[in-house]
Amino acid sequence: MTAEEDALFGLPYVPPDETVSYGAHPSQVVDFHLPAAPTGLRVTLLHGGFWREAYDRRHLAPLAAALAARGVEVALAEYRRVGGDGGGGWPQTLDDVIRAVGVRVRPGRPSRHVLVGHSAGGHLALCAAAGGHAAPPGVDAVVAVAPVADLARARELRLSGGAVDEFLGGARNDAPEADPVLRGPVHIPVTVLHGTADPDVPIALSRSYAAAAMRHPGSADVTLRILPGVGHYAPVTPGTVAYGTLLTALGAEAL
Repeated sequence: MTAEEDALFGLPYVPPDETVSYGAHPSQVVDFHLPAAPTGLRVTLLHGGFWREAYDRRHLAPLAAALAARGVEVALAEYRRVGGDGGGGWPQTLDDVIRAVGVRVRPGRPSRHVLVGHSAGGHLALCAAAGGHAAPPGVDAVVAVAPVADLARARELRLSGGAVDEFLGGARNDAPEADPVLRGPVHIPVTVLHGTADPDVPIALSRSYAAAAMRHPGSADVTLRILPGVGHYAPVTPGTVAYGTLLTALGAEAL
């Protein structure tokens, strides 16, 4: 484990205020961390872990709690994943994300709703923002942190021991629609945050995605923010300098 990973996974778990199911599978749930004084900003968080059942949403609970302390309503979404009885893979996992972002515990639409994904969760957030369908209803923007943004390249590099093949269901399944680089124009503004020292997901994947986005006519704005010397986990670890960059991307730095 890296020092950044130790720092995040070493934070104490913060239980949610409420958990809501959106399907029959045990992983089809959303944990809500609710602010005492809501500001009107909602964030739906998608965790990473290379889409595998071995990794769940709990390691982002400290981030969810830190945002809620700033007045943000946070929905920490779980989704079906790959391995064991996870029930996930392509396209089931993205289907879950689309459903999860619509789950609410408070009436009315927030003034702003941002879908935030880290690592594999960033991949899912980027897929939700683009393609043949509109973005999930009520989502105003996407922030992707260290995303697996170029699936073909990630597959060539065999990131995390061939995680892309596991997610797609085998080496013969190309599924170009699962690749953010190939899905077409984005429907809502996207900000990508990626550290130059990321040992898990190379920043080259985000550069490739940003370059591809510029070639799509009619696409919403895509901004790549490069974080010098930052690794994979610092932006989603409360208290770090890189976490401040995430707050800025959310428009939450002044909250």
